[in-house]
Amino acid sequence: MSEPLVLINKIGRPKDQTKRKAILEAAKELFLRKGYEGSSMDAIATEAGVSKLTVYSHYCDKATLFSAAITAKCDEQLPERLFEFSPQASIESVLLKIGGHFHELISSREAVQLQRIVVSMATQEPRLARMFYEAGAQHMLNEMSRLLALAALTGRLRVEDPQKAAERFFCLLKGGEYFRVLIGFCAPMVGEEARQHVKDVVALFMHIYQPVAGAAALPEALIASG
Repeated sequence: MSEPLVLINKIGRPKDQTKRKAILEAAKELFLRKGYEGSSMDAIATEAGVSKLTVYSHYCDKATLFSAAITAKCDEQLPERLFEFSPQASIESVLLKIGGHFHELISSREAVQLQRIVVSMATQEPRLARMFYEAGAQHMLNEMSRLLALAALTGRLRVEDPQKAAERFFCLLKGGEYFRVLIGFCAPMVGEEARQHVKDVVALFMHIYQPVAGAAALPEALIASG
């Protein structure tokens, strides 16, 4: 999901990364404040201090820019390095770290507002809903599935279907609270309450997928070399 330091456009001129970042920040701010329909490319250009042509040179349309904003938000809270498989670290500690970052992400004001925007537009803008899902949830599921598959191969966990296990992990983290937060019924958990929730979820997940004693596993050196 990370972008190269220099991007080349169709005529070979490097794109200005400072302007690109300004456009993305302006888009996130306007989408959250005015919603998707209320945020025009003209308004985003004005907010970013660039021309409309510059916005289009970086992002071909508003839907693509919205998707990029989702990706950027997920990268901030759940960078890909969190899902790296390390033979030195316990799988439980890795899950605790991922769980903590994920719960913080979905509980943030920005994420809650973006979720509400997409849900309200899902029937009118199915492409936007699909892009939102692929940029956020689908990417995290893919990374988590890969991690759990490696954990199973090395005997750290007993996981037959990594995709389903990944979905269950994130659903447990959301719990019943997530829906209540989305509809404004309550505020998200924070501080020690949130940390304890993540610990409880990881403990339950480890109990469900704990490996069978004496089960054979591939050597970790072989996994790393593959």
